[in-house]
Amino acid sequence: MTDEQHIDELRAELRNATNLAERRQIADELNAAVAERAVVLENLPPS
Repeated sequence: MTDEQHIDELRAELRNATNLAERRQIADELNAAVAERAVVLENLPPS
């Protein structure tokens, strides 16, 4: 699974989460995945 697919999956899970605790956990995972992707993209060599 690519980073983009993982982020998309977490977004879908967040939309379908039924309780606050679950939403918070998924939101935390989503934020971490987005931050990790940003770091990876920042460290790519120029093309």
